[in-house]
Amino acid sequence: MNTQEQFFRRLKPIVSPYSSLAAEVAITLNVSLDSAYRRIRGEKLLDFDEISLLCQGFNISVDEFFCLNSGTILFQTGTKPSQKDALKQWMEDVYKQLYYINSYPKRHLYHLIKDLPPFYYFFHPILARFKFFFWAKSILPPGHAPLEKFCLNQKELFNYEELSQRIIRAYTKVPSTEIWNKDALNTTLRQIETYHEMGWIENKETTKLIYSSVLDVIGHLEKMAIQGKKSLLGQNPLSEHGEFRLYLNDIVSGDNTLLVELGESKITYLNHSVLYFVGSKDFEFNELVFRNIENVIKKSSLMSGSGEKERTQVFNKLRKKIYFKIEAMDITTKN
Repeated sequence: MNTQEQFFRRLKPIVSPYSSLAAEVAITLNVSLDSAYRRIRGEKLLDFDEISLLCQGFNISVDEFFCLNSGTILFQTGTKPSQKDALKQWMEDVYKQLYYINSYPKRHLYHLIKDLPPFYYFFHPILARFKFFFWAKSILPPGHAPLEKFCLNQKELFNYEELSQRIIRAYTKVPSTEIWNKDALNTTLRQIETYHEMGWIENKETTKLIYSSVLDVIGHLEKMAIQGKKSLLGQNPLSEHGEFRLYLNDIVSGDNTLLVELGESKITYLNHSVLYFVGSKDFEFNELVFRNIENVIKKSSLMSGSGEKERTQVFNKLRKKIYFKIEAMDITTKN
């Protein structure tokens, strides 16, 4: 297989399942369908202008053409955290990725969990508002945190709720396999506790409502695990909702890696800078990541469907962690 044929092989997984590679190439290069096929087969060589048009049209780096056999792994990201309203831009990028994933009839998301996935914060409006506040104050670049204290009625935090609901509705349509660690909830609980202790939450009652919202989300995740299918908070699964497989691994701590199967292709998303992800469509790299995930799954305990005993123990321990934080807060107040 020559270099040009390899290049088009890289483009094929990007094409929507409702179109074809030849049709997209013909449109991008403004040539006939027959001429597109001749280029795909390597019978007509691409020139630099055509390479540039294809890279722009298919949203890939030109390095994908020149580094096919170099051992280089290329990653892309759609979010630039320095831009105005970085939180909204990040959420829009998350939604676009989920929308793209859902455009494939055959799709599956694998997630090696380190922290509670950001999708889950959007299940509950109170937890979502707190995370919006936390991200703006502690994660995003300077200039994105106009609020000093977290209050439930802050209008600025309501601006993101419609977008967060679009994200969670899109997420529930994606069949998923998640590998949890027993410490997956610790980061979120530590954030709530720290903000309360620093006086960045309006009052104790508001902090308790945040903890209560976490309890609601944990209860809903347990319900999804029992049913083996995703759903919206307080609702039963619909036919459009995806499968939900949940595993626990007490030995391996995840790193928030996401891998998505899209038809016959795969994309790996690696976490960086807390909120952001870079993605790669590199075939060999994705196969390596997928084999690693399969290996971790084999050494994990199933908590969804029939794994009742393991599931009950895990979710009860998660609830105890939350109750302990609430009780500790009351003891500190009395003292």
